[in-house]
Amino acid sequence: MEMKQQHIVVIGAGYAGLTAALRLDRRHRITLINAEKEFTQRIRLHEYVAGRPSVTVPLTELTRGTGITVVQARVGALDPAAKLVHTTDGRQFSYDTLVYALGSRTDLSVPGTADHAYTVEQAAALRTRLTTPGGGTLAVVGGGLTGVELTTELAEAYPAWRISLVTGELCAGLSPKGRAHVRKALTSLGVTIHPDTHITAVKPGTLITDRGDIEADVIAWAGPFAVPTLAAESGLAVDGRGRAKVDETMRSISHPDVYIVGDAAAAQLPNGDESRMSCAVGIPTAAHAADAINARTATRTAKPFRYAYLLQCVSLGRNNGLVQFVHPDDSPRDLVLTGRTAAWIKEGICRSTMVALRLERRRPGSTIWRRGRAR
Repeated sequence: MEMKQQHIVVIGAGYAGLTAALRLDRRHRITLINAEKEFTQRIRLHEYVAGRPSVTVPLTELTRGTGITVVQARVGALDPAAKLVHTTDGRQFSYDTLVYALGSRTDLSVPGTADHAYTVEQAAALRTRLTTPGGGTLAVVGGGLTGVELTTELAEAYPAWRISLVTGELCAGLSPKGRAHVRKALTSLGVTIHPDTHITAVKPGTLITDRGDIEADVIAWAGPFAVPTLAAESGLAVDGRGRAKVDETMRSISHPDVYIVGDAAAAQLPNGDESRMSCAVGIPTAAHAADAINARTATRTAKPFRYAYLLQCVSLGRNNGLVQFVHPDDSPRDLVLTGRTAAWIKEGICRSTMVALRLERRRPGSTIWRRGRAR
């Protein structure tokens, strides 16, 4: 049966949004709306702070020859009833199908973080601040993988700065072996660790914690992620964290003409848990959503999303790293790889994300992932 051509609008051109746009059947009319004209390799932002020349690629380069229309604009509102996307510059875009891929940002709900701390999204400003002659004291907040990568990268790149890591539980998702290696790497780089410490507020040059104040010339905030409020404000069904609820094909449970991918989606995995906010899950959810849209517009049955975790990777500077193998439900195994081998594997995975995007541009449908059992 002949495919019904649609106008598909994709909002957000991170890993997930760009993957979805490139994988969609190009007989459709596809519009990609993004606030910036470039794609940012978010998983390399800590490297940029430490001196990497660039972590961006023009969207026009990544979509060249695809027929995708790239629009640089910030989405201000959605009207699902009228099937309209409103941008803050006064334009509106109608759609038949919407792919919502606005991702996540660092959570700034702790009082004072927005005014007195740098986040990874402010990588350029933080880099400029750390290159100030003379150094000083730097406190990184957050003991997850993002915080650990940022801390080790900066400790290696800026030896004039005295760096501390303030965290609740250090790398809670890793095995005891994995956590021990991370702690050893931090210590070897001269990082002071403040464990079991919870921040209640941030003031100029000061972290207010349940264990007393911690003074620092610069504060870098690498806490958990939060999603934009746009999905909830637009009437899409969301969970308690504001992530849009989706069915097994990544389609909104409240609005069947809207698909949500990446960090913005509360995708349910076979064990009943929600997907982790990460590039590792975001790309597969986006690829699957595109496959589901392609199937339905060609009057085929869309298949359920299947995914199984394999590993977690963390860089610990340029010459050290950790590969933590995990069970399909993301719980840690005892097996880890460390040192230069792990650093090489992590670098390979980072490079593979760009390879995957460029392959999707040339050969839509090329992205693959580890598939577990269906939900």
